[in-house]
Amino acid sequence: MNINKMLDKAYESKSFRELLDAPVDALEGVSAGDAKLLNEAFRIKTIRDLANWKHARWAQAIAVAAETEETK
Repeated sequence: MNINKMLDKAYESKSFRELLDAPVDALEGVSAGDAKLLNEAFRIKTIRDLANWKHARWAQAIAVAAETEETK
């Protein structure tokens, strides 16, 4: 699986396990400033923290449920 477009260049050769402990600004499009704000607001420092953040999981569950929701 090629996920290089999801990552900053410095992290492209890392394993998935290594990426879990990488800072969130290792993700393409997340700046150091964004990472600082995530840490200050929600104590999210790593990709693992972001992936396990309950509000992100809730949002993902709602998005999945919306795809199969019956409409009137």
